[in-house]
Amino acid sequence: MMKYKDDIAIVNQILSGNKKALYAFYKTYSPKLFSYIKSKVSRIEDAEEILQDSLLASLDAIRDYSGQSSLYTYIYSIAKHKVVDHYRRKKIKQIVFSKFPQVSQLVSLLASPEQKFDQKILKEKITRCFNLIKPKYQEVLKSKYQEDMTVGEIAAKTKETIKSVESTLFRARKAFIKVYANN
Repeated sequence: MMKYKDDIAIVNQILSGNKKALYAFYKTYSPKLFSYIKSKVSRIEDAEEILQDSLLASLDAIRDYSGQSSLYTYIYSIAKHKVVDHYRRKKIKQIVFSKFPQVSQLVSLLASPEQKFDQKILKEKITRCFNLIKPKYQEVLKSKYQEDMTVGEIAAKTKETIKSVESTLFRARKAFIKVYANN
C-alpha cells in the first residue's frame, strides 16, 4: 500500500530525468536535512559534507523508495546513517592518523591487551586497504583526514575545482570502503 503518492510521483519524475523535479527535491529537502545534520556535528564543513553525501546517497538509492514512508523519512534515515559513518570515520582517523603520538601512547598504556591488539589489527587493516586504492584517492584522503584540509584547500593545492575535489573525495571514500569491506 502506497501512502505517499506525491512522493512516488516526485521520485518517478527524478528517475525519468526531470531536472525540475531534481531541483525541487534538492530545494525541499536540503534545508531540513542540513538543520538536522548541523544539530548532530560540531563543524559546519562536516555538516555540509555529510549533507552532500546524504543527498547523493539518497539519489543513488531513490529507485528503491517504495512509498511506505514519506520521502523525507527515507532521506532522513540515510542522513542519520551518514552522521553515524562520520563519527565512525572520525574514530578511525584518530586511531590511524593521530596527530599527537604522545597522547595515543599514553592512552594505549591504559588500554587492555585485547584493545591494544584490536587497535593494532585495525590499524594494519586500514593501512593495507589504504595502500590498495589509487594514489590520487590516497592523496585526497590524506589531505582531508590526515592534514585536516578543507575541500577548498585541497582544490587550491591540486589546482582543481571544488566540485572536482568533492567528487574525487566521494569516489575515494567509496573505493576505500569497498576495499575495506572485501579485506
